[in-house]
Amino acid sequence: MRWLLIGYMFLFIHRPFEVWPWLGDLRVERIYMLFTLGVWAIYPGKRFLPNVQHVTYLAFGTAVLFAWAMSPWSEYGQPIIEDWLKIVVFYVLLVTTIHDEEGLKHVAVGFLVVMAGYLLHSFREYLAGRHTYRMGIARMIGVDTTLGDPNSFGASIIFALPIVVALWKAGTGGKLGRWLLLGYVGLSSLCILLTGSRGSLIGLLVWFTIVIWGTKYRLKALVLFTLVAPAAFVALPESLQTRFETIINPEVGPANARESGEGRWVGLVTGLQQWANNPLTGIGPGAWRPANNTKIESHNLYGQLLGETGTLGGAAFFALMVCFWMNLRAIRRVRRAMPEWQNDLVFTLSSSIGVAVFLLLFMGNFGHNLFRFTWLWYGGFLIIARHCVARRLATWEPEPEPEPEEEPEAELPPGWVLHGPHG
Repeated sequence: MRWLLIGYMFLFIHRPFEVWPWLGDLRVERIYMLFTLGVWAIYPGKRFLPNVQHVTYLAFGTAVLFAWAMSPWSEYGQPIIEDWLKIVVFYVLLVTTIHDEEGLKHVAVGFLVVMAGYLLHSFREYLAGRHTYRMGIARMIGVDTTLGDPNSFGASIIFALPIVVALWKAGTGGKLGRWLLLGYVGLSSLCILLTGSRGSLIGLLVWFTIVIWGTKYRLKALVLFTLVAPAAFVALPESLQTRFETIINPEVGPANARESGEGRWVGLVTGLQQWANNPLTGIGPGAWRPANNTKIESHNLYGQLLGETGTLGGAAFFALMVCFWMNLRAIRRVRRAMPEWQNDLVFTLSSSIGVAVFLLLFMGNFGHNLFRFTWLWYGGFLIIARHCVARRLATWEPEPEPEPEEEPEAELPPGWVLHGPHG
């Protein structure tokens, strides 16, 4: 099952059926998932891991489906609902078949390998001349069409980077593994710069800051980063330099770049207005463009959440975030109590998932990532990690303290006799 799950990760992220349309005509993804479900049905080791986070996912899914059913623009939301339900199915397969640390390590490494292949293929296509021209610059895109937009592509890269830290701290792959992880970070940074996505660049800087803050050599690492970052910026084409300069000085860029930046705030305000007009269920998932008569999406997680799913969706999403926090907190308590375990993957991965959730929430200020697969996949990883930690504690026994050794009797010189004490 592990290999089947990793194979579906590849199909979902890389989407070869969108790269080569003839594969799409064969319905490769659907056939593969049906086959995987068939194997899962007869798989003897499946069981559901008990965790309250399942309940909040169910509540959020119910709120989303109800908002979609009540929406006057439900036909626009159908593709989003179908894609999101595929993610839910994968989540169920994940948490019912992966129950041990070895399996969790396998799928985590597999996920990063799939992402590396996706980035390499996209970079190769960029070098061959495949890009999109937007905001007055040529911008790198992913090889797929679903999440290949420069902003979505850059966000996918950001949300995968925390897994690098988990594998690094756990020492996965030894020295070779660390060199490969460094190469992955370099490739990720390059791809983000070539997308021209300002939000992704900010996310990259935030991630680097978190990583540097978590090292023992913060000052040295900060100095090194301060020296390398400007050099990387100067190496970019002038058009991309101007694009990123608009983050702090909007006047240097074209008018549409300024409008794009302002659109994030507009997305939040519009979402709150739609929530006020439809307080219970909002306008429905996928209904942003027809309901607001606009050509762009919300570009804001919080406007999207309240505007499209209303109070029901907002309350369920908040409960989900509480469950993320509870699981992370429970694992962190064990990690602090058992310092000899702190670099095991089951602990480093959960810590990295916490960083990824923070990045999802942070980048939600300038991106509509509510229905992104990362929320469910990382939630599944975290639930499995907590189960593995609970199993460790259940089987852990403290090592017995060594008995004190008896001091050997002192040897006496020849001819000496040792007498006992006199009464």
